[in-house]
Amino acid sequence: MSFPTVLSLAGPLRQPRQMLADQEYGGHSSIHDDAMAEKLGFRAGPIEGPTHFSQFQPLLARIWDNAWFERGCISSHFLNMVVEGEAVRAFAEVPVNGATSTRAWAEKADGTPVLEASASIGPGAGPTLLEQRMAALRPPGKLLILEDLKVGMTGAKDERVRMDPDQNMGALYPFSLNQKLAVITENSPWYSDASASPWERPIIPFEMLSVLFEYTSRDAAFPVKGPAVGLFADQEIRLIDGPLFVGEDYVLRREIVALAESKRTESYWVRTRVFDARGEKQVAEMLLNHATLKDSYAGYAEAAKS
Repeated sequence: MSFPTVLSLAGPLRQPRQMLADQEYGGHSSIHDDAMAEKLGFRAGPIEGPTHFSQFQPLLARIWDNAWFERGCISSHFLNMVVEGEAVRAFAEVPVNGATSTRAWAEKADGTPVLEASASIGPGAGPTLLEQRMAALRPPGKLLILEDLKVGMTGAKDERVRMDPDQNMGALYPFSLNQKLAVITENSPWYSDASASPWERPIIPFEMLSVLFEYTSRDAAFPVKGPAVGLFADQEIRLIDGPLFVGEDYVLRREIVALAESKRTESYWVRTRVFDARGEKQVAEMLLNHATLKDSYAGYAEAAKS
């Protein structure tokens, strides 16, 4: 007997930790600082969006087993901010046998949506959530903060990155992998113990892939005006030949693939391609929508009028 009923997996309620209160970029505090967040009209410094990716790992590993860590893709649109102390639950629909994509989402304890996402494995799974969102973007009006950016603009140089267990990940991420693992919502021995990992090496957690890929983002030298405060509005992380390993060298290449505008933000979408240490074989990719808050740029309203 079969039923058309769609079933979903649900994880436990978790309280993710805020680790970016001391984040600094462009010579000023970020939106994750409570004072800066309140100045911009938010009640407190939010937890960074990809922090929630960890809560999906048990669900998506249950659906696709180890293939998820080798060829998985999570494509997320962030809906509402979460502050430390709030509880969040992750959900994923159970796909039919053989399906390579499904829907995922996260909610606060009271049902407030946190993010919506698509999850998939391998190529040929159809357009991801962010591929659909990017295809629907309308051309922006005249940009001010981003007026010197152009679609197709690439980073100034190849960026070389790695993540060692006790390596501080810099001003953007002032903590190490080991410090993250001490508070991560869903830990696994695969993240720290080579003997426990199916790949015989510790692997980098999905949420820390975002940290690795943004570690050297300043080196891209995209001419964004400032000071201005930004946030992640959309993010997609795709493994092509994964997993990515702790203590391994990688090469990053960035390209601006879209520009957009809303009432409150100017946005630039960056595709970061991740290659092996020789820069020859692509192993992963990230699509990230940097949304820059207009109100955080001094004199924005007056300059826009003129």
